[in-house]
Amino acid sequence: MKFSFGLTLYILLYLIGAPIAQAQSEASEDSLQTVYVFEMKDDIDPRMNRKVRMAMDDAVEKKAALIIVHMDTYGGAVNDADDIRTLFLESEIPIVSFIDKDAASAGALISIACDSIYMAKGGSIGAATVVMGGSGEAAPDKYQSYMRSMMRSTAEARGRDPKIAEAMVDENIEVEGVSKEGEVITFSVSEALENGFCEAEVSSIEQIVERFGFDNYEIYNYSPSATEDIISLFLNPAVSGFLILIIFAGIYFEIQTPGIGFPLAASAIAIILYFIPYYLTGLASNWELVVFIVGIVLLALEIFVVPGFGVFGILGIICILSGLTMGMLPNEQFDFTFVSSGKLFAALLTVILAATIATVLIFTLTPKINQWESFSRISLADTQQKSDGYTSTSYSQDLLGKVGVSHTRLMPSGKVIIDDEMYDAYSRGEFIDRGEKIKVISTEGTSLRIKKIEA
Repeated sequence: MKFSFGLTLYILLYLIGAPIAQAQSEASEDSLQTVYVFEMKDDIDPRMNRKVRMAMDDAVEKKAALIIVHMDTYGGAVNDADDIRTLFLESEIPIVSFIDKDAASAGALISIACDSIYMAKGGSIGAATVVMGGSGEAAPDKYQSYMRSMMRSTAEARGRDPKIAEAMVDENIEVEGVSKEGEVITFSVSEALENGFCEAEVSSIEQIVERFGFDNYEIYNYSPSATEDIISLFLNPAVSGFLILIIFAGIYFEIQTPGIGFPLAASAIAIILYFIPYYLTGLASNWELVVFIVGIVLLALEIFVVPGFGVFGILGIICILSGLTMGMLPNEQFDFTFVSSGKLFAALLTVILAATIATVLIFTLTPKINQWESFSRISLADTQQKSDGYTSTSYSQDLLGKVGVSHTRLMPSGKVIIDDEMYDAYSRGEFIDRGEKIKVISTEGTSLRIKKIEA
């Protein structure tokens, strides 16, 4: 009887206690707050813009209670900084800028857009004068005016002194007790604390979280997805250069061996792999793709419609190279004001070097391709000699040595007229204009082989 009573009591306590324990566990999990951290330790450009957007979306999805931006940048593109600033101002999740160690130029603007600013020892914020990428000199006043306006309105939105924010851009603005005319404001930690541009000096992210009073929290550090890693791989100049090499080589071999399809397919895939990563990161835009496609069309017209290496061919090559180069740079429709000379040089070097290597490989490997066993499976590499019983034409031997005129331009194939009869013909590789005198040097094959008679 005692055993039954004890067992019954145990079961009742378990039935009552289990739901309570589960509810307490769920409540504990619900009270766990996520602190979302991502780094901004590179130039502010389209790639950083994309990274921040993805991180912010991820923070919202994870229901973060606080976002901390680990900041250390000398700035970058004004338009991308404006996009990030707007994103921060509209965020419903509190955002903290942890400056460790620099927040200059665009970095200062983005930090001021955050709800709170914390700085590590030796940190600095300011120096937001807009400079031109190539020379490093101050940009024209229209850019400075735009930056002053953004700094002023952003500081007002976050309750910071708008005049000080403007003076970080314009050296002609004097702030009494803070700066003199002719000086652009750059605050150290103590100066930022004194003037309301920093809440506290800290040495770690954990110290910031403690100041927000979070007792039960987890820190989540943003890391790019596998897709983003792949995109970053294809943004590597070495990989981009290799893709350019395939683009040129594929186009060339498809022209030389029309109908095979593999070279053209390889070139098309290389074009896609080249432009998509730059397009997704905001570096390549629609007009750059249009320039590249126009170049392909012009080159095709030169080869198939108006043979001869003339205006269409030159313009086509220029457009192709321009499209490939512009796609690597964060320019605004040929405006390179804020593109650094280093990035411009790197892009030009990558494209030109890849095109040069492609050209060398084409002329080096073309004579050897017929010797490759794999190539012989898709192309007839052997010469079918007449002595072996092969015949492919009914041209009379009487045509050998005959003289006529070119009826069309030969590039290197075309039409010729001999004794008032029209024949298909091809040259030995040289271009022959219409109306030139020619001589038949071979009647074997599907068309006559001719050469130009020099005057």
